[in-house]
Amino acid sequence: MLFNSKIFVLFFVVVYGLYWVTQRDRRAQNFVLLGASYVFYATWDWRFLGLILISTLIDYGCGLLLDKRPLEIEHDAGETEAPVYHYTKCARRRILLVSLICNLGILGFFKYFDFFAESTARLLTSIGFGVEPYLLQIVLPVGISFYTFQTLSYTIDVYRGELRAHRSLLDFAVFVAFFPQLVAGPIVRAKEFLPQVAAPRRPTRNQIGEGNYLILWGLFKKVVIADNLAELVDATFSANQTPAGAVVAVAVYAFAVQIYCDFSGYTDIARGLAKLMGFELRLNFNLPYFASNPQDFWRRWHISLSTWLRDYLYVPLGGSRKGPRRTCINVMLTMMLGGLWHGAAWTFVLWGVYQGSLLVLHRIVAPSIEGVARSWSVRTRTVARVLGIAIVFQLVCVGWLIFRAESIGQIGAMLSSLASGWPMVLLTPEGWSKSGANVLLLYACPLIVMQLAQYAKNDLSVILRAPAPARGLAYALMFYGIVLFQSYRAQPFIYFQF
Repeated sequence: MLFNSKIFVLFFVVVYGLYWVTQRDRRAQNFVLLGASYVFYATWDWRFLGLILISTLIDYGCGLLLDKRPLEIEHDAGETEAPVYHYTKCARRRILLVSLICNLGILGFFKYFDFFAESTARLLTSIGFGVEPYLLQIVLPVGISFYTFQTLSYTIDVYRGELRAHRSLLDFAVFVAFFPQLVAGPIVRAKEFLPQVAAPRRPTRNQIGEGNYLILWGLFKKVVIADNLAELVDATFSANQTPAGAVVAVAVYAFAVQIYCDFSGYTDIARGLAKLMGFELRLNFNLPYFASNPQDFWRRWHISLSTWLRDYLYVPLGGSRKGPRRTCINVMLTMMLGGLWHGAAWTFVLWGVYQGSLLVLHRIVAPSIEGVARSWSVRTRTVARVLGIAIVFQLVCVGWLIFRAESIGQIGAMLSSLASGWPMVLLTPEGWSKSGANVLLLYACPLIVMQLAQYAKNDLSVILRAPAPARGLAYALMFYGIVLFQSYRAQPFIYFQF
């Protein structure tokens, strides 16, 4: 059930009506949300509902055991004194290990079994042992990477003593399966979301206004910009032969726009739907293509994943506490595993290594650049920042080529193609048309205008702050753009496959 489908509109109207009818009873509202979330997920494949139920029950039980404390020394949530637990530290580690093994085991089985089986068979064949891989060929459960990370963060936070275990199974089940962000995020933290589930909710006027704006803008980015550019991108990357450099370059830039509008469009719709029901989800994108360095990019792109990897992988590995060499290793491991999280393919691993290399390189050269920059004038710093944004965007686009490529071989072929004299082709109208640059410019223009306004005002909600006539005109343009320019067929969101 896609957000950009008529059936979802009907589904949400019914759910929202029931949600309002039960607004005086929080538990009834949560039953409505849980039932709606399970129905929503079942429309993809009802058989995989069992996986969500397993994750929910395992982590709910592990959380209770991890937080079990003797009644006579029960601590209040606001106390800073270290809590005393019923179980020993060793026993608590075993309980956490149960959660980790079960969740990562399910994720690994469904998402990575065939990948590692096939890779191992190829390795053995290359050294003289002819082996036929045993492949399960199981359909990947939609959203499994997102809700697995979500439930893991809960048990880890309880284990660390940063969060008390939640006693209500109903509330916890809503946290795991909340349908607006269930299949493609943002990845929510229990400490942020569970208090909202447990509290009475009635959306404010501001939340309703912001929610409607986010839904409209998110749909525009998805069905007008991303879906139309998808045709251009797919034609290039699925071609039998490597296209000319100009075509490859346009396709890569088009994919940069497509994946941003597709993924941030989903996030905007999810946040908008949540606001209409009185919930607040964390920001997941903050003008990532205005990043001035690789580290800044990851502070702006897929924020819920990058902060999850930082808090639950990079920091436990040692972070930056064990010297420069170990820091670089930790960065590379984190980004490599982050790349693998996106999909069971070596292209994603390579993309993670590439992103990790950029972060490591930035860590090495940043101190020298910052030292020199202290003596620069304000004007020079501004020019340097603009130049930095342009360079980082080009580096990110190279990463998108790796991310989108269908094989390692295609990456090499397309990079070689880019080395030809393609810029000259784009200087002629005929070259613009053949390469698809005119299509890219047409659909990217609304995004460029909006993001320049947001960046200039340092406000992602610049439209909401505009005078009523300007705001009304923007809404009308987005609405009629969706009606007139939406792609002829609804396409699934890119991150559904992850």
